[in-house]
Amino acid sequence: MLRWALIFFVVAIIAAIFGFGGIAAGAASIAKILFFIFVVLFLISLISGLLRR
Repeated sequence: MLRWALIFFVVAIIAAIFGFGGIAAGAASIAKILFFIFVVLFLISLISGLLRR
């Protein structure tokens, strides 16, 4: 999932360079959402791993 967030982030940067404001904003928001989902899933995995020990 972090991979997809990075891909959308790169798409947002490339779109911003070429001046596509709407596409850049959309890709950046998707990347941000995917990144936060990744962080939440990582924390859940980390906590469940610590509780199993």
